[in-house]
Amino acid sequence: MPAKTKTSFHKPATWSDVAPLLVDVAMGRQKADLVVRNGRWVNVHSGEIIPATDIAIAGGRFAYCGPDASHAIGEGTRVVDAAGRYLVPGLCDAHMHVESGMVTVTEFCRAVIPHGTTSMFIDPHEIANVLGLEGVRLMHDEATAQPVNVYVQMPSCVPSAPGLENAGAALGPKEVNEAMAWDNIIGLGEVMNFPGVAANDATMRGEIAATVAAGRTVGGHYASPDLGLPFHGYVAGGPEDDHEGTRAEDAIARVRQGMKAMLRLGSAWYDVASQVKAVTEQGLDPRNFILCTDDSHSGTLVKDGHMDRVVRHAIAQGLNPITAIQMATLNTAQHFRLERELGSIAPGRLADFLIVSDLAALTIDEVYGRGVRLARNGQLEIDIPAWSYPASARNTVKLGHRLAAKDFDIAAPKGTREARARVIGVIENQAPTRALEADLPVAKGIVGMDRRNDVCQIALVERHRGTGAVVNGFVSGFGYTQDCAMASTVAHDSHHMIVVGTNKQDMAAAANRLGQVGGGVIMFSKGKELALVEMPIAGLMSDERAEIVAEKAEKLTRAMRDMGCSLNNAYMQHSLLALVVIPELRISDVGIVDVTQFAKVDLFV
Repeated sequence: MPAKTKTSFHKPATWSDVAPLLVDVAMGRQKADLVVRNGRWVNVHSGEIIPATDIAIAGGRFAYCGPDASHAIGEGTRVVDAAGRYLVPGLCDAHMHVESGMVTVTEFCRAVIPHGTTSMFIDPHEIANVLGLEGVRLMHDEATAQPVNVYVQMPSCVPSAPGLENAGAALGPKEVNEAMAWDNIIGLGEVMNFPGVAANDATMRGEIAATVAAGRTVGGHYASPDLGLPFHGYVAGGPEDDHEGTRAEDAIARVRQGMKAMLRLGSAWYDVASQVKAVTEQGLDPRNFILCTDDSHSGTLVKDGHMDRVVRHAIAQGLNPITAIQMATLNTAQHFRLERELGSIAPGRLADFLIVSDLAALTIDEVYGRGVRLARNGQLEIDIPAWSYPASARNTVKLGHRLAAKDFDIAAPKGTREARARVIGVIENQAPTRALEADLPVAKGIVGMDRRNDVCQIALVERHRGTGAVVNGFVSGFGYTQDCAMASTVAHDSHHMIVVGTNKQDMAAAANRLGQVGGGVIMFSKGKELALVEMPIAGLMSDERAEIVAEKAEKLTRAMRDMGCSLNNAYMQHSLLALVVIPELRISDVGIVDVTQFAKVDLFV
């Protein structure tokens, strides 16, 4: 393998800075930095594949796209023969959370660039829930140092549901207004407090107004199947897109109301197949549909891909390949008001493109960003300098005291031999849960689990302020058959610690170990540590290379399977059990939450 090119990355020149150069190159008065010849131009504006096309690049932008760029070739021009392969715009991820990859922005870029992703729109509301505005700024600054385009959305809901959870920080209209002045803020992150928007909550109204006044895009998150008046009130409140749909009717409803329907395929969310039928079967205009990942585990990034995986999947559902590519390029750029910057191969745009040998299979041979080849045949060719996080972003896990098995005891209602309890029901490959009920045994005043019927315990351990508080409940769907416990400080969105287990001693051991290493995710069984992914940055991200994190994550996955769990990407399901803005039943630091009512409920029925 050739040595990687050491490169310093700077913010690309604006179009106005290089426009005279682009005109001169297009006219042949100056020579291009790079010319790619004899390609098949995948034109996402016209929906055509145009054979025998040359593209000329200067100043990091496309200057000429046409049948013959020989007039732009000079002594210093690098010439690449596409040999009839396809020239495809660099892929865009319209909505995602870097922290879900368990790595930093830099490491995320290292992992996804070989898969053709050249633009990302990230919502760092995970780190915001731990470190507040400081955390957003840290990721914003890291994003600007990358060789590809990483735009940042200002988190809108910290905490996600005021009154139903307490995060490590709180943000409001004042902070949103401040962030809108930052260079790399592209809009407002997903507005998860959909009841607040529909109720004209002052905080939500103020944040959305500040974003609109700044001319930025307002991200949506309507996680409810109710398409009646609450949905209409939410749309009227300003959100411009939504990725929480799971049914074709969800996508149709959003598009009809002028929103963009974002169809996601993450590590554990499989919502493209059902919703893309709105295009393939109902014939809706595909210009208003966008592909995204939302949450991608490090193992998925390293092994299966990123946006290339989503595009392939969309094509497999019956989409025309060009339409699928439009949904991952031009549609995204237009939505964020960046059509003149990216999302297509056309003059003036940043020279982010792929050379692809098989369009339907999206076989990516080469990846270019701003006119520089970044990867070839799945291997990164550049060395992206490491990014260091300050001490203030570490040591954020504060347990208050060393936990013991008794901290996970659940006292039964007085005088009962059996207790009917609410149980969080995990749904494979979906973010929503089910609100289940189960009759559980009582011994010596303590409610037990029911492993035979797949009911084990879940606990949320407060970790931001060191109160030592533990909220206990029950969960079903993981299928654990052995004595075990898994703990994680990634617990969307408040990011306390979630512990799920069949054995209370293991639950305590797992929680204490995470406190010791500063956060992450861990599996214990019978007092033995089976797998650990350390995430010392805000308890959310590792400072190791993506490949190393993926190996550790794979060990964790194997450990979960060995304990009886057969769920696809069960870690991602585990991490959402405290997400009190997605129905039906969740756990938070204030108790058990019924998200269909947006209210705390008793554990026992």
